[in-house]
Amino acid sequence: MRALVAKEFGRYGCLELLDAPKPRVEEGSAVVRVTAAGVTPLEHTILSGAHPRAKAPLVLGNEGAGVIEEAGASGLAVGSRVAFTGSYGVAENGSWEDYLNVRPDDLMPIPDGIPDITAASLPVAYLTAAIALTQAGFAAGQTVFAPAIGGSVGNATYQLAKALGAALVISTAGSASKAAQAREFRFDNVIDLSLESIGDGVRRLTDGRGVDVVIESLGGSFTGDALGTLALRGTLVTLGYTAGKTSSINVTDLIWKRARMFGFALIDQTHAIKLDAWATITALIQDGGITPIVERTYPLKQAGEALRHLHEDRPFGKIVLEL
Repeated sequence: MRALVAKEFGRYGCLELLDAPKPRVEEGSAVVRVTAAGVTPLEHTILSGAHPRAKAPLVLGNEGAGVIEEAGASGLAVGSRVAFTGSYGVAENGSWEDYLNVRPDDLMPIPDGIPDITAASLPVAYLTAAIALTQAGFAAGQTVFAPAIGGSVGNATYQLAKALGAALVISTAGSASKAAQAREFRFDNVIDLSLESIGDGVRRLTDGRGVDVVIESLGGSFTGDALGTLALRGTLVTLGYTAGKTSSINVTDLIWKRARMFGFALIDQTHAIKLDAWATITALIQDGGITPIVERTYPLKQAGEALRHLHEDRPFGKIVLEL
């Protein structure tokens, strides 16, 4: 079988397509024939050597979709279509290979009508968005701020919050061109950061009230700025750091507003929590309530270029590898 291996960490060129033995089913797992695999910022973090748990050589890929080849302990029938995410591509080999042993607690069924390419784009972004919204206490009628409309988590949060009854959902675009793309996709209330600050934009759109929930995946200065947009007793969830690991906050944004702020990691969520969120997500896709955006697909052998495109070009939507 094919396996795209990071033989060392450092450059996109460190990824090499090799022939590897097909895995046998392991105790407590199932063998999945991978048909599509997501490309996420996590892969860039690992390839750049910035993740403490990841060691080369390693097959990257934190999410994917495919077909049960050997059922093992999964309880699923051979041929069942599944999506998955977990510690794959971090502490163990991931989805950028033809076959992978996947633990049953990381498997989620793909309903009819959802293509594998779409399904592979969902686990990290949409599960993160859905569960973070729930844990933030989101309820219909509230206002939500989901920065980075073109990013996978930002866009997923925007679409889910709107579909689940938010009174107002606000996002950001880092440039005039990205703001124009958002309008083409009919996403409204997107702050063009080339023209207006986060604080000014949210104050304008909420008549000075602020937002009830922030789901923030950028880190750096965005975290402090986003915290300042909260309304009284609002909640901010932070879960990424593509814009930097260090941020400054104004503590009065927490104290005076009696707000709360906490970190989120998808890896810590139980199978039951993920399955519940997955059911909500896939039902909304089937009903047309949300439309996941896949900007481009690449063949497995071009994963390095796919990762470069994601990190350097900042596309609007997900990048997926077709296996």
